[in-house]
Order: sequence, then C-alpha cells, then structure tokens
Amino acid sequence: MSELLDIRGLTKAYPGVQANSAISFSLKRGEIHALLGENGAGKSTLVKTIYGLVKPDLGQMFIDGTQFEPANPQAARAAGVAMVFQHFSLFDALTVAENITLGMANPPPRRDLAQRIRDVANAYGLPLDPERRVGTLSVGERQRVEIVRCLLQSPRILIMDEPTSVLTPQEVATLFQTLRQLRAEGVGILYISHKLEEIRTLCDTATILRNGRKVAECTPAEQTAHQLAEMMIGIELERPLPRLFTPGETLLTLRDLSIATEDPFGTDLREVNLQLHAGEVLGIAGVAGNGQDELMLAISGETKATRSQIVFETTQIGHLAPAERRLRGLLTAPEERLGHAAAGEMSLADNAFLTGRKRQRLDWKGFIKPISTANFARAIVKRFDVRTPGVEASARSLSGGNLQKFVIGREILQRPKVLVVNQPTWGVDAHAAATIRTALRDLAASGTGIIVISQDLDELREISDTISVIAAGRLSTPARNGSLTNEEIGLMMGGPKEEAAHAHA
Repeated sequence: MSELLDIRGLTKAYPGVQANSAISFSLKRGEIHALLGENGAGKSTLVKTIYGLVKPDLGQMFIDGTQFEPANPQAARAAGVAMVFQHFSLFDALTVAENITLGMANPPPRRDLAQRIRDVANAYGLPLDPERRVGTLSVGERQRVEIVRCLLQSPRILIMDEPTSVLTPQEVATLFQTLRQLRAEGVGILYISHKLEEIRTLCDTATILRNGRKVAECTPAEQTAHQLAEMMIGIELERPLPRLFTPGETLLTLRDLSIATEDPFGTDLREVNLQLHAGEVLGIAGVAGNGQDELMLAISGETKATRSQIVFETTQIGHLAPAERRLRGLLTAPEERLGHAAAGEMSLADNAFLTGRKRQRLDWKGFIKPISTANFARAIVKRFDVRTPGVEASARSLSGGNLQKFVIGREILQRPKVLVVNQPTWGVDAHAAATIRTALRDLAASGTGIIVISQDLDELREISDTISVIAAGRLSTPARNGSLTNEEIGLMMGGPKEEAAHAHA
C-alpha cells in the first residue's frame, strides 16, 4: 500500500490548550486507520484540520505527494476528502434527496440525483429511498444518508467520527461491510471510535494520541482492548469486578404508561410497564428515536402522566412536577449535556445549584449560599476527576467527557433513591466511561435503583443486572443480563418496529 495522506509535524494551539503538538503519521491507500485517544487528546482538532475546518499553526499535509492546505471544507472535498460527523447534519422535514442536494455545489437535476443516490446506495449495500422524509428514518438509515452523501463525491479519503455509537449490531455489521468494500477499492479511511473491540476487528493500524501528542502506533488486532485503553490514558485501568444482585424493595413502578409525544418526529409511549428494585441496575437498550426521550421526560416529571401511572415507593407521583420528585429522591441525568443537563454559559458552581438546591440545602430563605454551592461543585470535581481550572469555569468550556462526569457526579452525590441516566457514556473516552460506570455500580451497591438508557450494548452488558428493550414506544419484559445474546437484543432493537415491539411487550 502506498501513502495517500502524509501528516508531518501538525501543531495547533488555542489559548491555554495545546490541542496538537508535532503530530506525524501517514494513511495508506486501502487502509482503515484508527485515531485513538481520550476526550481532549487532540483527535477532533486533527481531523478538522484535514477537513479544512481548522488552520494549523505549524506542520504540513500531503495528498499523493502534493502539498495539501485546505482553506475550508469545500477545498478539502475538492481534493477528495469526505467526513461523516458524529452528530448528523440533516433536516428532518426534508427528503433524503433534498438533504443531499444542500451539500452539493452544483447539484444535478432532481431525477438524475435520485437515480445516482439509488445506484451508489445499492452498490455499497446501503439501500435508501431518495424520496423518504428524513424525519421518518431510523438512526441507522440517517447515517446511511450521510455516508451516501460522502460517497457521491467519490472520495479518496473518508473520515468517520464515532460511526457506530447509535447503531444496532446488525447495522454495525452492514457498515463494516461497506467500509471493507471501500478499502478494497483503495479508499483510505480514518476511523475514530471509543469502541475498542470494533477497532481491533476493523482497523489495520492505529495512531494513539495523548494530551495532543502522538504516543504510539500499533496494529490493533495484536493488542487487547484493555491494552489499547491503557495506551490511550497512560495508566493501568481497573477491571470491573462482577457483582451479585439480589432484588430489594420495589422503588419505582410504571403502570400501563401511555403518553403521546409532543415532538412531531418523536414516538408515543404505549402501555409501558416497569418495576425497579433497590440495588438493581436496569438497562434499557434501543435504537435512538424509539421512545427513550419520552420515557425519560415522563419519569422526570417534565411530561405529566396520570397520578397512578408512576409510583415511587408507595406514593403515586405521575402528576408531580420534577422538583417534587427530586425532593423524594427520584433524580435524572438526561442525554443532552448542554441545554438540558447543564446550562452552557453558567459556571459549574451555578450548574451544581440548579439541581442540588433543595437536596444539598444550597439556599436560605430564597438566597443562594455561595460557599456551600462552591463546595458542593468542588466535591463533584474532586470525586469524579473533572478536568477544569475551577468551579467558576463555564459548563461549555469543559470537554464532553468531563462535562458528562460532572453531570452524572452531581446527581450521584445527592444520594438518590432512584437515578435514571440516558446515554451515560455516549462519546466519552475509556477512562471517563470507566469512572462513570464504576460510580453507577457503586451507587447501586449502596441500595439505589438505577435505570441506564443506552444504545451501547457492551455498556449495558457491563453494568446491568437486568435488560429490557424499547422499540416503537413499547418496553419488553426485562431479562436477566446474560440470558439474551447481543444478536437477539439487536433484533428486538432494530427489526420491524411494530413486530419487535408487540412480540416482546
């Protein structure tokens, strides 16, 4: 394999942060090359530089031996570089073809484009209907749109950022088949993921970054996932110990919970039944958009239910507001970090006050107690190793992994009786994920009942005692962790929605 992309001494600094420091590596034709590192290691800055979103301070890039200095993404695409971002940039109200048109400098006539979409999609095993409205697509189908949009450019270099974070096992298998086909055609692929077993299975080479520097290069298949994680963080990772679970008293009960969503692209909850016991970690698996957000809002009280549909301990609370539920010990940590779990422009101390006000007694006669509030925030930062200059820093200034540790830690330190977390480690690195998962397991061991809503089956396997699947707004009967294979769970998550929901309701 000959060199396709050559990176030499790439350096980029921001005020107070050395994002990339003299990074050098090469991507060969027909190679799937992993970029590994913790949150904040420099991966995003590096690929944004390659894609023309960031201008480096020092260093050079070459494609096929010719110097490459993209002024913007359009220039990068013209040079044969395409990128599929972790967060999709699609408009729900538009069709597949209309979304793809928006990304094209000179789109062909609609009929010609629709046929090109079908041809490319079918050639790579990613069938798509150009006339489908994106709001009706599953997450896996939306990712197909992003990939097909890239493939229409006939790229030489394809950058994938966390491409499997929201896919079922079956969808992951389809994606890997597509990437291997592209590799066989000579495309060079840069692949970012925190799922290390996937890296071992798929990638030919890995470049490992730490604190903005390249620290190692290896063949992933020759390393264990544990060894890769330790290369990323530079220290030995604790291995989670298996725990025995004996159900305690019933803490939370949902009875035939049916709620119509207010989101035009959301999913109605339909006859959801659930029992959560003291000390239990109940994992809820599902492809995004199958009712997870609606379930979270109903449990938190942001969406009202009828009084009897939700019972906390022995009290009917379906009608109670979120603050009243929190006072009783029912706490939640939503998926959206900025805007829902935390206010981006507010300090960490103020964000700690937002949910800890009553349970931590952070006010007196309507006045904030600033010293108590700051001390509570500092306790979160210390206990969960949140990397920040101080609790006066804004939530927005933290990396995704550090903000997630802060959000989860803020709820755990309030000693909840029940904690519901949605996507607790989505997009965070191995070290942050291990910190969060260990904290959740320790909390359950103290008697708290925990619901973990996640699309990461490996995560649910690691920390759950029981697992249910949510599909089309229905929740399956929980099964003991280990009694179902990943393939069986994947079929329940991603098969025909109506059939899966009814078969396991």
